[in-house]
Amino acid sequence: MENKYNDLIGDIIKSSKSMNDIKGKGKPLPKEYLRKDTFQQFQKIAKEAGYLPEWLKLQKEIHHELKLVQPGKQNMEKINNKIRRYNKLCPSPLQKPLVNEDNYKDESHRWK
Repeated sequence: MENKYNDLIGDIIKSSKSMNDIKGKGKPLPKEYLRKDTFQQFQKIAKEAGYLPEWLKLQKEIHHELKLVQPGKQNMEKINNKIRRYNKLCPSPLQKPLVNEDNYKDESHRWK
């Protein structure tokens, strides 16, 4: 008896026309690829492709918004909401404190 199953990913790959245009198709993997684990290799490829994780995008936004703060006119809650979201997404050692009218100038240097 023959086992039948759905291979959705395999079907997508087979039907994709762009699979023929992949750089290095049919060639052996470079030795460098085998020295790193899968996650490290993904990070390298993603970086080369210009991908930024959501928490790094937030970091850039928060830094930009802190540079534009005008004393007494800026609602810190909007920035702090982004900081809370950032702290949920980023690695634990990179989490940062919330800002207020008194410390936003000092904190803006941490967001570079």
